[in-house]
Amino acid sequence: MAMASRLTLLRRISKLLLSPSLSPSPPLRSSRLLFLLRNASRTNVSPWPFASSRSFCSDPLNLPQDSQGPAPIDYRSVLPEDEFHRLANSTIHNLQEKLEEYGDIVEIDGFDVDYGNEVLTLKLGALGTYVMNKQTPNRQIWLSSPISGPSRFDWDHDTQAWVYRRTKANLFKLLESELEQLCGEPVNLS
Repeated sequence: MAMASRLTLLRRISKLLLSPSLSPSPPLRSSRLLFLLRNASRTNVSPWPFASSRSFCSDPLNLPQDSQGPAPIDYRSVLPEDEFHRLANSTIHNLQEKLEEYGDIVEIDGFDVDYGNEVLTLKLGALGTYVMNKQTPNRQIWLSSPISGPSRFDWDHDTQAWVYRRTKANLFKLLESELEQLCGEPVNLS
């Protein structure tokens, strides 16, 4: 056993012996001490069984540059809260209007657009339901889709659009594509 491991083990044993608050009863403290002492001579055996299953490594992931991981966040450009609310409210209200117009064109049983408590819900009957809402602490718009699942959109200053960093998908383009796929009619939301 390495010197550092022995030192760590000795610290744990002394804490166990000296601190009455670490264990609710002396028998539990004694059995823990016996376990530590029995296993102290074994190499590569942790006196804490749970410790071997966890890794606390902070090494980089070494992902290739062209990996499909999320795009980095430039925290210098995080939206001020008032600007986020202005952009997100405008986006959600414009989507509500366009979706209501779209509902007049398509003939989907159960088509309904509802906005309440800052949540936009689009029900497509048996085809599924979309839910969209603001997440102010993250400065994101969250979308739950019956096709693509959950997505979190950040405002992109360069494209002036809400973009899902993981897939680089534009909120409007994603909705347009999925709604046409589900309803059979094209829609222009931007």
